[in-house]
Amino acid sequence: MNGADLGKVAVLMGGSSAEREVSLMSGAGVLRALQSQGVDAHAFDPAERDLADLKREGYARVFIALHGRHGEDGTVQGALELLGIPYTGSGVMASAVAMDKVMSKRIFVAEGLPTPRWQVLAAGTHTREAVVAVPDALGLPLIVKPPHEGSSIGITKVAGYSQMQQAVALAAQHDPDVLCEEFIEGLEVTCAVLGSGASARALPVIRIEAPDGNYDYEHKYFSDDTGYRCPSGLPSAEEAEVQRLTLAAYRALGCRGWGRADLMIRASDRKPFLLEMNTSPGMTGHSLVPMAARAAGISYEQLCLQLVAAATLDGTRPA
Repeated sequence: MNGADLGKVAVLMGGSSAEREVSLMSGAGVLRALQSQGVDAHAFDPAERDLADLKREGYARVFIALHGRHGEDGTVQGALELLGIPYTGSGVMASAVAMDKVMSKRIFVAEGLPTPRWQVLAAGTHTREAVVAVPDALGLPLIVKPPHEGSSIGITKVAGYSQMQQAVALAAQHDPDVLCEEFIEGLEVTCAVLGSGASARALPVIRIEAPDGNYDYEHKYFSDDTGYRCPSGLPSAEEAEVQRLTLAAYRALGCRGWGRADLMIRASDRKPFLLEMNTSPGMTGHSLVPMAARAAGISYEQLCLQLVAAATLDGTRPA
């Protein structure tokens, strides 16, 4: 694959979401990788520039290295559709649905895919009575988080009733609705996917070992204390089941290009549960898709080149 044949490429990074800092790190890595492969790639921050400049300046493709709102929620994908510029990753609908953890869960359940039990505290219903009733239904501990944020932003592991109100208030700072989810005690794993449709393939599973089981924003991106095991060390049948569920979720949501599912494997019976699907995964030095790709024999540079070469628009075949 000749990078020079891909035309002028914009690497969208930064943006206006709570994950701006991580996006800038991801984008910088992608930009260097593409340029090293002969691609005419340029940084483009949509928080500072008008997306219409992409058309005016003759960009042929876009690598979306944005995370969170206005990056992986279908909005920038819709803008690029209107501009007619092919982009990496999932289309408008899949991006929007995957970014909404509640909608994702509804699809997982409809498809018979295991996901932790949950309740939603809708905007305006965060009364003390409603909040303290959640642990009665889901048990303790449980997870409280905003359903439209990524990177563990606004998330709390609640161990007792007295923590619920504060946890809901924190999540509500990021999202008017609050997702309360059954906590699955066990191993945290992640599985990346490359490709589209029937040709999509799951990469090796990564097992995450965070200090005290606390895989938060700091541990994801800035700490060297978190351990990542790839190969995962899981029994082969468990690894295969995680990959099967990930592919099933990826296809059920209509994802394409690439993605990464986060799952928990319950310690008591080794059953895996889907937590969410990320359609614009991180590409920083701590990021997991590049790690899994390396284990599959794909370098960071090859991965970036492969993704941008597959940039497409809804309703068209990958370019």
